[in-house]
Amino acid sequence: MSDTVLLQVENLAVRYDGQAVVDGVTFDIRAGEKLALVGESGSGKTQAASALLRLHPEATLSGSVRWAGRELTTLPERDIARLRGHDIAMIFQEPMTALNPLYPIGNQIAESLTVHRGLSGRQARAEALALLGRVRIPEPEKKLGRYPFELSGGQRQRAMIAMALACRPQLLIADEPTTALDVTVQAQILSLLDELQREFGMAILFITHDLNLVQRFADRVAVMRHGALVESGPVADVFARPRHEYTRTLLASRPEPLAPQAPSTEPPLLDAEAVRVVFSRQAGWFRREETVAVDGVSCCIAPGRTLGLVGESGSGKTTFGLALLRLLPATGRVVFAGQSVLALAPRALRSLRRDVQMVFQDPYSSLSPRLTVGEIVGEGLALHRTDLSASARRARVVEILREVGLDEKACDRYPHAFSGGQRQRIAIARALVLEPRLLLLDEPTSALDVSIQRQVLELLKRLQQKYGLAYLFISHDLAVIRAIAHDVVVLRNGRVVEAGPTREVFDAPQASYTRELLQAALGVAPAPAC
Repeated sequence: MSDTVLLQVENLAVRYDGQAVVDGVTFDIRAGEKLALVGESGSGKTQAASALLRLHPEATLSGSVRWAGRELTTLPERDIARLRGHDIAMIFQEPMTALNPLYPIGNQIAESLTVHRGLSGRQARAEALALLGRVRIPEPEKKLGRYPFELSGGQRQRAMIAMALACRPQLLIADEPTTALDVTVQAQILSLLDELQREFGMAILFITHDLNLVQRFADRVAVMRHGALVESGPVADVFARPRHEYTRTLLASRPEPLAPQAPSTEPPLLDAEAVRVVFSRQAGWFRREETVAVDGVSCCIAPGRTLGLVGESGSGKTTFGLALLRLLPATGRVVFAGQSVLALAPRALRSLRRDVQMVFQDPYSSLSPRLTVGEIVGEGLALHRTDLSASARRARVVEILREVGLDEKACDRYPHAFSGGQRQRIAIARALVLEPRLLLLDEPTSALDVSIQRQVLELLKRLQQKYGLAYLFISHDLAVIRAIAHDVVVLRNGRVVEAGPTREVFDAPQASYTRELLQAALGVAPAPAC
């Protein structure tokens, strides 16, 4: 890392209609440095980074942003446009929305090369091909003509990186570049950025809310809260000796491993054996093509216990969970409380729905925007508890909302009026109102900030202890699984590669794939069992 200061930000403020979303932020970035800008949703970190390139013309900026002796806040639009992509490039959080869906990947990379470097069409294509190869996209010749929707999430992010590197920028702004990716792909992207940074000698402004990534990737860290910078310094110093209370709160919010517990002696509430799910599609006039999504998966869950189901996207986790609830057709054996789920008649299956409830990954899309919270939570009661009067249903709704930390006023408000963590509490209340025996939780904390994530995990633990609930907890976040699951099943390509008590699997994994997941997620390389 050089002592040369590339970017100097002093007292930066960003306002919309007079309201400050960033207020008095000061930091600098040196050549070859990796600076992490961290904070929870709404802290202003993305707004501060976007202001460096004046990406939001409706925003009012004050303070100073100096790049190579030039004041960017007052630079003419023509000059700032030349700077974007050439000297300072940006990788956005969601490449699917940042990439143009109407143009192939190769064309989008080539556009930057022709605009900023003046290359001919043939030269730009050759350079785009080299860049795709450099970011390790497989078969770059084929991918050059592919559209964004034809690439995987990791490949789209690599294409974004290739586009950002096209003009060899001195500073790369990476805004949550790994948030939507599996842990192994996250590790690959971080390793790639680390390698490219050393090769090109560029600085990186890394925006994230994931403290594990900061600790593994960045040189310095700056912590933001409510639009203000509350603490900054070398990563090792800030993590070891945080000065600000908010920084200490963030660090304390990282999931702690679940305390060891004795194996359950109760018979399993749910017992699934050799479950298989096959998807079939038409592949011609007279031929159908079959894809095996879940191939012979078995598990069992006792009352009051949590089974963690882990694996990357496409491993079959959610498909298996939906098959257990008979929301997808499956074969095999699934027994819940002595009943064969796959053989239940429709009327009996409806009764099962009361005992087995599901909490989805994104509460914003799973909660109806047209219904109040009271109507959403009480919907199941109206269907399954017809013996209750309207006032009794209301009382039960209020009771369960208080159980998850919300008050009676929430009943008359709509989902959009709540934060992400509050919406997830509403989703949990909707599932709990029927007093189920098993909850299937599909990535319930993946979209939440670390402090909210911890609150939801503590809530789930408390509810489990109080009501003896069984959980099937689906996640790709191994830190979360380690914090809540008593047992774990690792899936890959629809098959079980390892299963057992969580502590044993995490401390001494038998399968190389499990070791890869742990290394990518937790930054540790557990020794294989002897």
